[in-house]
Amino acid sequence: MIAQAMDRREGAGRYKAMQSIMDWDRSRLIYRAVKRTFDIVFSGAVLIVIAIPSLILAAAIRLESEGNPFYSQIRVGQTRRDGSLSTFRMWKFRSMYRDADERLAELKGQNEIAGAMFKMREDPRVTKIGKFIRKHSIDEFPQFLNVFLGQMSVVGPRPPLPNEVAEYTDFDLQRLAVKPGITGLWQVTERNSTGFDGMVRRDLEYIANRSVWMDLRIVLLTIVEVFTGSGAC
Repeated sequence: MIAQAMDRREGAGRYKAMQSIMDWDRSRLIYRAVKRTFDIVFSGAVLIVIAIPSLILAAAIRLESEGNPFYSQIRVGQTRRDGSLSTFRMWKFRSMYRDADERLAELKGQNEIAGAMFKMREDPRVTKIGKFIRKHSIDEFPQFLNVFLGQMSVVGPRPPLPNEVAEYTDFDLQRLAVKPGITGLWQVTERNSTGFDGMVRRDLEYIANRSVWMDLRIVLLTIVEVFTGSGAC
């Protein structure tokens, strides 16, 4: 599946769609240095703070449903210099029953968002604890390890699945020109009010205008949503 998705999107089309964005981004040395420093310090602090609560949550998840309390998926990261796609293993707290991936096919017809992604408000695969940690985005907290390791950033476009990228147009592929993030402009503006195309537009808006101040603003808005649960579904 991964190899097929990568093969379908390799070549000149992807490279041309993102080359100008990638070249411009690499020229912003000060911003990139500040962003990476923030990622290391912020993610390291979060990992320390959540260490013990994470063990308690993991135990609660395991008691409610069988299986590893942590869940991982192969996701697509930032596009390499030659236009090829990179992948990494992204971690989350498990918010669904163990057989969730196998049951996805039977729910495809109930997808509530147009485009190359799946979203369903009343997903029957989600556990009781899963509903709570999703509402407050707690299920995403293990991704701070991905940030600390440099695979992700705190702020950036969400990393897609390889099978989703296989359906991307050259326009959509531009959102992969920068390092993916835990949160982003789409998540704190119109996460539940727009579809895939809206997400891509917001991601490209972020890429074109991103700065230290914009990143801090998104982080602050995300913290508010974590406590209120207003952004997740």
